[in-house]
Amino acid sequence: MESMTLTRKEMSSLLLSLQGNHEQSPLTILQTAWSKNHQQACQKGASLPAFLTTEMRPVIEKVIQGIQFNGFSLQEIADLGSLIEYSNVSITSIQNWVKRDFKELFVIKEGRKYSINQAALLFIIDDLKSNLDFLSIRRLFHTLFFGREKDIIEFIEPVQFYYAYSTMFEELDANNDQMFDIVGHTSTANSQDTLLDNMVKAYADRVAQSMTGISKAQQKGVSNILVISALSVQTSYLQAVAKRYYNATVFLDFD
Repeated sequence: MESMTLTRKEMSSLLLSLQGNHEQSPLTILQTAWSKNHQQACQKGASLPAFLTTEMRPVIEKVIQGIQFNGFSLQEIADLGSLIEYSNVSITSIQNWVKRDFKELFVIKEGRKYSINQAALLFIIDDLKSNLDFLSIRRLFHTLFFGREKDIIEFIEPVQFYYAYSTMFEELDANNDQMFDIVGHTSTANSQDTLLDNMVKAYADRVAQSMTGISKAQQKGVSNILVISALSVQTSYLQAVAKRYYNATVFLDFD
């Protein structure tokens, strides 16, 4: 069975839609994502057999059936995370994050489920850990989402931030090769590495400046964290490719 795959932008759109904050319904977002990955089958009129050979996690089946979500179990979050391309979300890792490494961010009442924003936080952690240690991630979260009293601030929710940097990455990777589309290289220019920095930072500045209700200083902080997050998505891809080659080397045994 083939597994369904979503980009980070598609996953963040799905979370926003489940929250009631997206122009498309959750089902439409899933249909569009699936059709994009099965264009040839759809063009040949073979969409039914293609769909029947696609594995659907129970949480996705609930979305298809139109069931309303008041929150997620950790298993449902892990199942959603497993659909994100080049991600490393697993039930074991998120249990460790929720119960140990980031437990102050995931306090819930007994018997209650985790919110959509908490699910987004877990997916953001998975991205950021490709470049940062957990202490650094906690510091970024408290800069971005929390004030001194640890109250979540209103100008940006985790799911909105997840959507912001996911959209930013996809728009800076227009050809979908999982690498930023950098222009301006010449054979004689020095400091070619600054092209990436300048391009990503300029985009992040525009996104941060479009956010209303925050100070100039907060905009600068948001911009920097957008840069870190978008770069972490690209790092996740490179790590996934390296891991595939490692597994191939061990499994195929070239000796």
